[in-house]
Amino acid sequence: MDSLTREALTALLETEGEWCVSVLLPTMRTGTEVQQNPIRFKNLVREAENQLAQLNVRTPDIETLLKPAHALLNDAEIWRQMGDGMAFFSAPGYSSALRLPVHFDELVVVKRRFHLKPLLELLSNDGQFFVLALSQDRIRLLEGTRHSVSELDLTRVPESLSAALEYERPSRALRMAPVGLHGFGGGEEEETKLDILRYFKMVDKGVRDLFGERRAPLVLAGVDYLLPIYREANTYPHLLDGGLTGSPEALNAKELHQRAWEVVKPYFEKNQKEQADLFLQLAGQNADRASTDLKQVVQAAHEGRIAALFVARGVQEWGVYRAHSHNVHVHPTQQPGDHDLLDLAAVQTFASGGDVYIMDQDGVPGGQSFAAIFRY
Repeated sequence: MDSLTREALTALLETEGEWCVSVLLPTMRTGTEVQQNPIRFKNLVREAENQLAQLNVRTPDIETLLKPAHALLNDAEIWRQMGDGMAFFSAPGYSSALRLPVHFDELVVVKRRFHLKPLLELLSNDGQFFVLALSQDRIRLLEGTRHSVSELDLTRVPESLSAALEYERPSRALRMAPVGLHGFGGGEEEETKLDILRYFKMVDKGVRDLFGERRAPLVLAGVDYLLPIYREANTYPHLLDGGLTGSPEALNAKELHQRAWEVVKPYFEKNQKEQADLFLQLAGQNADRASTDLKQVVQAAHEGRIAALFVARGVQEWGVYRAHSHNVHVHPTQQPGDHDLLDLAAVQTFASGGDVYIMDQDGVPGGQSFAAIFRY
């Protein structure tokens, strides 16, 4: 499978062209039905060809635009390793195919930008988190979602305690003094603790530089005496209480991800419920900060005013948004030139740092397929 990073999604967000093709399909991982994966994809590519032809795109341009899709069909190795869904994107000079751990409804969208709302579930605030696995000999940083995990490059962080301090304390061989059940005592143990604290401050700086403005929760994993030392060094405001105790060195990324999800799941559920309750509170007060009016929501999203957006999974609202005049035209069915207005609102909210919650229809507060809390 592939991993969807914020950087990869940003590249998709920033890609525009005369025509951008988005193809989404559910895929089977095992069993005889895996043979249907490329067949269904081929049918959806044919649908993309038909949509482009209806838009009066020249046949040579259609062939060029969909050439990466036909190349993908002929790549047998890719189809042997599927996730739960595939997302394929193609624009002039750009193409990307992602095998992802999320089930998509079959969908083909041909517009001037990619259709990305279904992908936001992998990176939205109800699923993205980090795991920092601590030891004196190795530091690992994992980026996870509800469905996936990948290891991040920590090139700016010293790989071990000895590597971090070898030039600062050349006269003393760094080693771990025996530690009792109650932590560090005096003398050499205390000196070792100070060394670890200095090392963890370097790790914290490297992690903060890598995170930038991200607000995803961070889970610590490590033996019990290391976790409080790292908390003393930590400056990241979204470090969760608790953590995974025990040596993380024997655990692979998947095992760490599974254990960490049990820690962060209540955090996400609490955060989402608090936002939903806030929406109901604001809506009950007839406040200007809560809305289920599609035109207001789309406009606020483009102005960067949405703090939290709830969107029902698999629902589209078709229409046109004209940025220069701020006009929003909503259509009961899709018309030529329409965009999914919920997709526009979701990706703009995500890009401006708002929280996007993709959920089942019955979980959206307010009883509609979308709801928004405005920053102001």
